[in-house]
Amino acid sequence: MEQIANIFVKSIFTENMIFAYFLGMCSYLAVSKTVKTASGLGLAVIFVLLITLPVNYLLDRYVLSPGALAWINPQWAEVDLGFLSFILFIAVIAAMVQLVEMVVEKFAPALYNNLGIFLPLIAVNCAILGASLFMQEREYGNILEVFSYALGSGIGWYLAIVSIAAREKLSYSNSGTHAWAGHCFHHYRAYGYCLYEFYGITNLNTTNDHFPISVPDFCRHTDRNPGPGCCFDLCKSQADTRG
Repeated sequence: MEQIANIFVKSIFTENMIFAYFLGMCSYLAVSKTVKTASGLGLAVIFVLLITLPVNYLLDRYVLSPGALAWINPQWAEVDLGFLSFILFIAVIAAMVQLVEMVVEKFAPALYNNLGIFLPLIAVNCAILGASLFMQEREYGNILEVFSYALGSGIGWYLAIVSIAAREKLSYSNSGTHAWAGHCFHHYRAYGYCLYEFYGITNLNTTNDHFPISVPDFCRHTDRNPGPGCCFDLCKSQADTRG
């Protein structure tokens, strides 16, 4: 149970699909205008991950891995179908996304219209395929660990997209404009780094030619009380200034 809990917590925070690996950024930036829409897409991603990762785990363990077909016939113990991983993983993901799309269209047509093209595009969301590939690479020991990783990764992605949607809503209500959202692509790295600081990961090295100041130092250069909102405002300004 400790290992399962560890996988779950790490997949939400330290191995977050958005802030650790920058996977799924297209829909993350495009469908974060309202909390309702972002929440709907986040829940869809959680559902797809919970279905596809266990199925892909079983495919990898009993079909694709070297010697996986030995349970069918001992003579097939040397067969390696690993080269089919991408094709079969994407096929499973596409099938589950099609199911989600039909359910959302039937029971939540307003949400279906708001999500638009980004709902079927979950099938090519690199966060979904990335989770399956990470699962394959890390060789989780049992189906419970895979479920834990799927749920944690989905919740992490959900929190990421809802947090930026909520932040945009607050920014709009406070200033009467959301002009900074138009430049979101240019400062999403700063936003991710600031959330790293908020989550307490202090060993991240962000000093480079394009971001020549570490996040902890930059976020301490203020007279305001520290907090995620303050950190975001400062880092957003830094990113906007540097274009």
